[in-house]
Formats: sequence, structure tokens, C-alpha cells
Amino acid sequence: MRTRRLAFLLLLLATPALSGCLVIGGTALVAGTAISVTGTALETAGNAGEAVVRAAIPGDGEDDDEDEDTERRRDRR
Repeated sequence: MRTRRLAFLLLLLATPALSGCLVIGGTALVAGTAISVTGTALETAGNAGEAVVRAAIPGDGEDDDEDEDTERRRDRR
């Protein structure tokens, strides 16, 4: 009987500390999930935007100005 009382007393003393940990842990879990979902949504929107731009602008994706600069340097040599 004495052991049960001692265990109950320890549980009562530990409850406020545990509840604080649970609140902090739960808040961190919710915040992490929200950040992850937001990041995924932004990444998807960026990929869709990139696909639209690539479809709208013809070309191979290389910069023509860089090609011209390279040819000029070769001509100078």
C-alpha cells in the first residue's frame, strides 16, 4: 500500500512537467508538418511554373549570349 501511495505521489509531481513536454512536442509536430506541407506546395507550384515557362519559350535552354561570347573569344585567338 505504501508503494502505491509513493507511486501516485510521484506521478502527481511529474504530471506538470510531462504535460509541458507534451505541449511543446505537439506544437513542434504541428509546426513541422505545416512547414513541410507548405514547402511541398511551393515546390509543386514552382515546378508547374517552370514547365509553363519552358513550354512558352522555345529553345534548348542554353544561353545564346554565352555562345556568342565564346565564339568571339575563339575568334580573337
